[in-house]
Amino acid sequence: MKAFRTHTGLVAPLDRANVDTDQIIPKEFLKRIERTGFGEFLFYDWRRKPDRTLDPDFVLNQPRYKGASILVADRNFGCGSSREHAPWALDDFGFRVIIAPSFADIFANNCVKNGLLTVVLLEAQVATLMKRAQEIEGYRLTVDLEKRQVRDDSGFSASFTMDDFNRRCLLEGLDDIGLTLQHQAEIAAYEAQRFGVV
Repeated sequence: MKAFRTHTGLVAPLDRANVDTDQIIPKEFLKRIERTGFGEFLFYDWRRKPDRTLDPDFVLNQPRYKGASILVADRNFGCGSSREHAPWALDDFGFRVIIAPSFADIFANNCVKNGLLTVVLLEAQVATLMKRAQEIEGYRLTVDLEKRQVRDDSGFSASFTMDDFNRRCLLEGLDDIGLTLQHQAEIAAYEAQRFGVV
């Protein structure tokens, strides 16, 4: 898993609450077994018109947000089913950070396990970032996990909390496999004893 320490990137505003995982990645696209290739289907039903052509009015289809790596959204982002494909799709599209007033627990946990940082800020702070991203073309933020801080070049600065375990996993790029492999010597010693290998 790619380690996360500090990230500066273009901000895309998704001014919607209760964004569920079926909107993030619709169920008809869950047939892949790899973690890649889901980005093109991110927010598929919102990004496309009934004839399946791209809707130029949807925020992520607007040229000014092309290459955005920070998504600012409203409360309860990632609700619905527990599909891990949702963070896969967000990551594959190019997002490294999602900022919102609240997240569904399972979604937020899945994000951490896939190297995607979810940042909870106060509603008023999120509203400020949303407005700036809508009004200032090329609006960028720096998200510093080491300092647990979000800031811009216009004087905005906000602190966020994250439990020490998840923070360490992101800072060191440790998913569940990486955490397990930290005990590789102990595992090898146990297996040698268990199976009589010298």
